[in-house]
Amino acid sequence: MATNCARPLVGVHADKITPTGVSIALPAVFRAPIRPDVVSFVHDQMAMNRRQPYAVYKNAGHQTSAESWGTGRAVARIPRVRGGGTHRSGQGAFGNMCRGGRMFAPTKVWRRWHRKINITQKRYAMVSAIAATSVPALVLARGHMVQELPEVPLVVPDKLQELKRTKEAVITLKRYRAWSDVLKVYKSKKFRAGKGKMRNRRRLMKLGPLIVYHRDRGLVRAFRNIPGVGTICVRKLNLLKLAPGGHVGRFCIWTESAFRKLDALYGTWRTPSKKKKGFRLPMPKMTNTDLTRILKSEEIQAVLRAPKRNTAPRRKVKPNPLNNHAAMNRLNPYAKVEKKAAKLEQKKYINAKAKIMAEKKAKRKEALIKRRADRKDAARKAAATKKETSKVPPKKADQKKKADQKKKAGQKK
Repeated sequence: MATNCARPLVGVHADKITPTGVSIALPAVFRAPIRPDVVSFVHDQMAMNRRQPYAVYKNAGHQTSAESWGTGRAVARIPRVRGGGTHRSGQGAFGNMCRGGRMFAPTKVWRRWHRKINITQKRYAMVSAIAATSVPALVLARGHMVQELPEVPLVVPDKLQELKRTKEAVITLKRYRAWSDVLKVYKSKKFRAGKGKMRNRRRLMKLGPLIVYHRDRGLVRAFRNIPGVGTICVRKLNLLKLAPGGHVGRFCIWTESAFRKLDALYGTWRTPSKKKKGFRLPMPKMTNTDLTRILKSEEIQAVLRAPKRNTAPRRKVKPNPLNNHAAMNRLNPYAKVEKKAAKLEQKKYINAKAKIMAEKKAKRKEALIKRRADRKDAARKAAATKKETSKVPPKKADQKKKADQKKKAGQKK
């Protein structure tokens, strides 16, 4: 993201959003580049510095006498509790898979809990978070109810620092039309998911406005009991409060003296900071992040050349000549003649074969007809001989048969 839209002046608003007639030049820090990636990284590193070391007891899971039974007993080689006469004897011990054993990779207090952060990077994240508080779109995107405000950032007189009662603080927030953001906090209150409920962290709720003051004359005491409302001194601005969760765009209410102090704290691009040695505001990479609009503007389109169409060479698939006739003809023009000759030769062979098969079929048909005729003649002759034998008398037939037999016997002799 780039810079916030530059506004020359910011008005100071009294109760009921009436302008006081006092205007303040917008501090240069509000025009610093907004880098959500830097803010998120630095926020995560800073949040780690609040952690306290924790670990399990160093001897947990090993406070028993156990030894492995070794091999040959058809049981696992995990160490087992000694003794007998109780359920505990023979049970596995020490391992993370055993009941009563130690955990896997027991936690130690000498873990690297905290992180060192580059001070320049931390300051970059801080100015980005401050600049994001003046962009209404980012404040709304974060969920704050700032629709009724006359201006963002909201600057109020220093009279706010003298409030001492919570009742007065509530009335003031209502007059500045910031109470709707506090009502959102009330409605968002819910129970935490997980084991944090058992660890004194039962409830969760959103965050409301952050009041940035210069001198505390009772302001912190007045606002501390309103849910979601935070207070912070301008000299001790904290990224964890300006960008909770690493998300930029918290709704901030600035007192007039705190707002005027920003130029001295963070400086400008021309003059370095008076409080931070050698620090100047980071230069923005882009003054307008709407890249699509920039590219489509008439000024840029006028100097661009026409786009080249189909300039990239298409990757051609090499055809296989054995399957692709056109590819084969390009490689061997005579292949077409050879293929035609082969087809004619094949057709000639097929015709000759068909002629031979037709002749064979005709011969088989003639032989079949001849066999059928022979069968009919044989059947006819058999019927005729049977008829002749049936006409001769039985006695004469027997005599003739005996005579024939004697004649055959004489011939054999």
